[in-house]
Amino acid sequence: MKIIAVVTLLLTIGFPVYADSCLDKEKLIALDQRYETAVQQADVKFLGQLLADEFYWVHNLASLKENKTQLLTRIQKEEKPKARRSHGLSVRQLQNTAVVEGLSSVEKWNADGKTFRTSRYQVTRTYVDVNGECKLLAIQSMKIWSSDGQ
Repeated sequence: MKIIAVVTLLLTIGFPVYADSCLDKEKLIALDQRYETAVQQADVKFLGQLLADEFYWVHNLASLKENKTQLLTRIQKEEKPKARRSHGLSVRQLQNTAVVEGLSSVEKWNADGKTFRTSRYQVTRTYVDVNGECKLLAIQSMKIWSSDGQ
């Protein structure tokens, strides 16, 4: 009986269980939606906690590459988008890492302040479970459509 208890304990310690972690599909998609809202609202407090210190974002055709500090600085300076939302998201997970993949639509006001334009991006965001807390490690985004044709 003691052998079974010891083997069970060793197996539990040796193989981490991620089902209850922040990488649970529903929890991760909800967290990813919070990320979109935080970028739209320039919520640097939330983003400062979510983004890993090693965070890196490669934008459309590598037109811009940002680390954590650069992103937090940029979103405080630029005009806030009218809306940001993700859709068609899927999650792929391997051990303590998950990739959220899907589409992100960003609506920005035109110069007249009355009309807006929409850009749609194919995105992948990589999250890592660090001691039970999800950290956003990396993003890659590629513009696939724009209402203004650019």
